[in-house]
Amino acid sequence: MSKKYRVGILGATGTVGQRFIQLLENHPQFEITALAASDRSAGKSFVEACAWKLSGGMPDSVKGITVQPIEPPLDCDIVFSSLPSSVARETEEAFARAGYPVISNSSSYRMDEDVPLLIAEINHKHTDLIEVQKQKRGFTTGFIVTNPNCAVISFAPPLAAMHRKFGVESVVVTTLQAISGAGYPGVPSLDITDNVVPYIAGEEPKVETEAQKILGQFVDGVIEKADFTVSAQCFRVHVIDGHTASVRVNLRNTATLEEIVEAMNNFPSLNLYSSPKKFIDVCDEPSRPQPRLDRDSGNGMTITVGRLFPDNIFDYRFVSLSHNTVRGAAGSAVLNAELLIDKKII
Repeated sequence: MSKKYRVGILGATGTVGQRFIQLLENHPQFEITALAASDRSAGKSFVEACAWKLSGGMPDSVKGITVQPIEPPLDCDIVFSSLPSSVARETEEAFARAGYPVISNSSSYRMDEDVPLLIAEINHKHTDLIEVQKQKRGFTTGFIVTNPNCAVISFAPPLAAMHRKFGVESVVVTTLQAISGAGYPGVPSLDITDNVVPYIAGEEPKVETEAQKILGQFVDGVIEKADFTVSAQCFRVHVIDGHTASVRVNLRNTATLEEIVEAMNNFPSLNLYSSPKKFIDVCDEPSRPQPRLDRDSGNGMTITVGRLFPDNIFDYRFVSLSHNTVRGAAGSAVLNAELLIDKKII
């Protein structure tokens, strides 16, 4: 029987924290031994502190755990962080400095030069940056690894498939982002019902910069970012879960439609517990992908692509979809932890 790693969750009472708990229930490699949240929750049992918002109910295994303050020490081997950016930077560094591997869903460290920004299937070689980080920051056994913005995960995988084979030159992306991406209670109902909001604070700069780091190469101790530009507009739409991206791409080398479909469909998944059977699934049906129909594909970990055609101005256009709180948040962090165990970094 393989070793079970003891897991602590920072920001456990929030919606992404709850998704971590849901995904880790009955996980063969992890058991939750510590939950941490803000001062108003600390000291209470989790069932008292948390208003559970996900379907299926709160797992019995966490109900009696006493919520701890969000500071080390915690009774665990690995820390998953879903903290808001306002507190994440200081707190995550404190845990890394105290010797904990920190697998973060927060935005605070994503673009730091010595912190891996991982989509496990795409840039697992960037984990070599962890040793650079440890030396630079004086960490011992601790370190910080991040996963991307939830909107970036919806379109970076098909871009990666195109970039590997043909080279990406420029990208224009319009994101249609679900309400759950704003946390709970999220967007006021009178703002989002019967409406589309063409602004998400701080989102467009993240969408325009993170993909280049993810698709970059680890060379001589640094990430050489991919040399293409992204222009983004981000919208909040009246959908509960599932971020949709409308993407137009110019390529450096000529590619047929059939070659692009093949590159996406054959992009390898990983043989890890949370890996979907298909990482990218290109569908032929003209009305897909749709959040309600496709967000749960591959247990919420598959990226679904459709509407893939030559474009009149750019080379190609497509629509892609991901489940924003699974693949776009907690699920990616769990997969990153599985990857780090597989590579014997944890």
